[in-house]
Amino acid sequence: MSPLLSALAVLMIAAAIRERVGQRGRPLSEDRRRMARRVERLAGAIGVGSSAAERRIARAGVAGRISPAGLLATRAASALLALPPALVAAPVAPGRLGILVTLGLPLAALFAPDAMLDRLGSKRRAGITEALPEALDLMAVGAMAGRGCGPLLADAARGSAGPLRAELADAVAAIECGSSQEAVLRELRRSGGGPELASLAATLERSRRHGSPLTRGLREQSRSLRQDQRRRTGERATKAAPKIQLVVALLLVPSVLLIVAAAVLAGSDSLLTVL
Repeated sequence: MSPLLSALAVLMIAAAIRERVGQRGRPLSEDRRRMARRVERLAGAIGVGSSAAERRIARAGVAGRISPAGLLATRAASALLALPPALVAAPVAPGRLGILVTLGLPLAALFAPDAMLDRLGSKRRAGITEALPEALDLMAVGAMAGRGCGPLLADAARGSAGPLRAELADAVAAIECGSSQEAVLRELRRSGGGPELASLAATLERSRRHGSPLTRGLREQSRSLRQDQRRRTGERATKAAPKIQLVVALLLVPSVLLIVAAAVLAGSDSLLTVL
């Protein structure tokens, strides 16, 4: 239980220092500044700082549904719920493993919400990467017709699905509400959609600032993404072959041998009679 208490203490100290500096506006002494920096580094190192939580939430695409404070509460609740089973299982564990069970199970439950968010983030990034080449081709056609950044993003949002559609729709809504294209593209790079979406935002920003050919950049990025998809498909196919051979060796071959053995046993009477 001590790792949980330590993490909670670190977060409480960091929140208190940040609130004292941000709300009251009074400068801290050099010792307190040093302590604040150490607390922030420690919180970031163990992955429980507010900035790390915000990045993880953004990558998972649940920024509007969960806050860093909510994630912290979920971590604490998970660890507390895992403590009674750990106390029950600890006396049954052999030797000194009881201490590891008592500490390890709540600690694993403490970081279980982070693992779930990371899994959601990986699935979201995979969905964006899969749908992005078609959106880039559609934007390249619009760029040849002389359409601007906002209409191009709107066309791509209408022609996309899943998490990519949500990301592009948010960008289009921000532009329509009066936000500058520079701010929208900067937010799109930081949205947690992965380097592929950040590369799209960078291509649009270069074209907006320097007038670089947008169609060629979009087509090159689409071609690169399709090549990466083909490479990943080939790698998955290569990894699937040994798995198929293992299934054949462990399941099909024994089943055939059992059939042969059953046939031999069924004809054993006539075989003994002949002998």
